[in-house]
Amino acid sequence: MKKNFAVLGLGRFGEAVVRTLADMHQDVLAVDIHEERVNELIDVATQTLIADTRDEEVLRRLNIDTFDYVIIGIGNNMEASILTTLLAKEQGAKKVIAKAETSDHGRVLQRVGADQVVFPERDMGRGIARKLLSNHILNFIDLSEDYTLAEVVITDPTFVDQNLIQLNLRQRFDLTVIAIQRGPKIDISPDPTAVVRLHDVLTVVGPVKQVEALDETLKK
Repeated sequence: MKKNFAVLGLGRFGEAVVRTLADMHQDVLAVDIHEERVNELIDVATQTLIADTRDEEVLRRLNIDTFDYVIIGIGNNMEASILTTLLAKEQGAKKVIAKAETSDHGRVLQRVGADQVVFPERDMGRGIARKLLSNHILNFIDLSEDYTLAEVVITDPTFVDQNLIQLNLRQRFDLTVIAIQRGPKIDISPDPTAVVRLHDVLTVVGPVKQVEALDETLKK
């Protein structure tokens, strides 16, 4: 389903969000105070605008309340990040996702109304560290402080040629399998009778500690 997004702040994070959403054929408005950043995305985003999002009138003219998601990508200017988040929520933005540079920054963003706060650099660092310390985890995406989405490659013979019911990952590890990838083919919401083969990649959701426990089990 096509949705519409407003990305306010076009640093590395904001630009990456705009390009990814555009690649997925979503409607994207890209806004930044710096002309050169906006010009980089003129042929990528659905609409672009050079503007200071700390100006309440700017957000009003954008009809910020009509967007499905508002992503605040401002990072290096904490005052602008916080004020933009506050104004967006005051003007009825449905869901605001704001980038934070520090824990204190994140707490303030939550207090002024951000529906979700993301820490791209912190999460990337955690993901790299986890991958270095594991043998079977391909990717981590933190959903919260305690929960994650992870891609796990199956090389343990005891997991091979069993279906999801037999593996019973929900009971054993409190993990839910939401996809199975075999080569280029991805089975989303696989049937419980789906059989796991050697080198399949399982996408699981659950507690971080339980993903780590699964990785430890696969090492044996």
